[in-house]
Amino acid sequence: MRESQTNLAGDLLLQLGRPGDGPLHERVKRALRAAIRDGRIEVGTALPPSRQLATDLGCSRWAVTEAYGQLIAEGYLEAQTGSATRVRWTNALDAGSGRRASRQAPEARFDLGPGLPDLRAFPRRRWAEAVRAQVTTTAFTELGYPPPGGHLRLRRTLVAYLGRSRGVLASPEDVTVCTSVTDGVRRVCHGLRAEGITAVGCEEPGWTRLREVIRAAGLDPVPVRTDGGGLRVDDLAGHSGLRAVLTTPAHQFPMGTVLAPERRATLLQWARRVDGVVLEDDYDAEFRYDRRPVAALQGMDPSRVILFKSLSKMLSPALGIGWIVAPPRWTRHLHESDQTAMQPPTLDQLAFAVLLESGAYDRHLRACRKRYRDRRDALVHALAHELPGAPVSGIAAGLHLILRLPADVDAAAMVGAAAARSLRIADLAAYHATEDHAAHGLVLGYGNLADGAVKEAVRLLREAIAEVRRAAAPSSDDQESAAV
Repeated sequence: MRESQTNLAGDLLLQLGRPGDGPLHERVKRALRAAIRDGRIEVGTALPPSRQLATDLGCSRWAVTEAYGQLIAEGYLEAQTGSATRVRWTNALDAGSGRRASRQAPEARFDLGPGLPDLRAFPRRRWAEAVRAQVTTTAFTELGYPPPGGHLRLRRTLVAYLGRSRGVLASPEDVTVCTSVTDGVRRVCHGLRAEGITAVGCEEPGWTRLREVIRAAGLDPVPVRTDGGGLRVDDLAGHSGLRAVLTTPAHQFPMGTVLAPERRATLLQWARRVDGVVLEDDYDAEFRYDRRPVAALQGMDPSRVILFKSLSKMLSPALGIGWIVAPPRWTRHLHESDQTAMQPPTLDQLAFAVLLESGAYDRHLRACRKRYRDRRDALVHALAHELPGAPVSGIAAGLHLILRLPADVDAAAMVGAAAARSLRIADLAAYHATEDHAAHGLVLGYGNLADGAVKEAVRLLREAIAEVRRAAAPSSDDQESAAV
């Protein structure tokens, strides 16, 4: 008899043990019970019919029906006439440890957190059509392992698109398809380390996740302050030995500024002087509402800039499609040193290439620009009406803004008070690498906020501020004690 075999309840592998471990029906029962308690078979799962499971396990049907019957009696399974035998038990509370099973946090009804586009606006039909077309027309030779760097058709299409829309100067050989900006920065950091670079300057404040990626790659993330003109490039000279810096020149996150023109030139001069490299996160570049966006920094000096971009803010992070545009020196390292690097599925790469070639991607971005501009205007108006003492900062661009809080309102406490109202917000301090917070406030995203929910979300935000103020205000007893 086979010792184990997969069944049809999620292709579960049952370890029946050895014949000397007891009767067969007892071993089947113990294996099923262990799989249920471990969470490998979830509550509500329909188990295979006894005859089928017996065939899969290579045992008698009686052993399976006996095991099912005992587990029903113990409360692990339930059976109804005319229906499958299903798992009844769940480890919502582990009696041995008192530890509740982990569950995904409920989604907030009002999403004012940064980092997401309007997921309702994802072009489902166009994406499905593009994928379907590739499934039916792609040559079978294209269905093997993708080449290093990604599919050539997508890389060629990206070069044309980035050249006309972002002023990027590159050839298809300079493009490496990756899964996200985070993935791209991680891969480049390994290359930097191989070249003897030990630290990367990071905007302060800036994306916490990217600092963590840099640190995980064995490099030191060095905070470099920002102000109204973006990265303070002159401060780079104060960090001896620094040869790489990560920046978001088109729309700084989270402060919402643009790198000043004179600083763009100075930054590239610094990179040439120290024989360094600039890592350009082209964050939110397509979404500028008061004027045309500035071109990518990469076009000013392709030999000193590595550009990163993904579809996370344009379409959806679920697609897992991004790209790196790098000088040949760094591209060779990406292709040769990281043979196990993940790529988006080939069919998805080709589907995105179709959206670019057909103009559907451009049309999607134009529609999004209008939607986000109108939504930002509505949010700014609602904030001014409900919270006149809390000014808004950040240029008219991107998918977020900064709400400055009054001095007597604790931003960290605000996050909890808002969550209690099913409102997701972010504390500006969470994006700082140092304790030097010149001003406190909230980072409010409006990309994934429904248009009709703007006023209600701001009303709840006002309620949360009032609650935090009341909690922080001294009680009458405290005031009397202080007077005495």
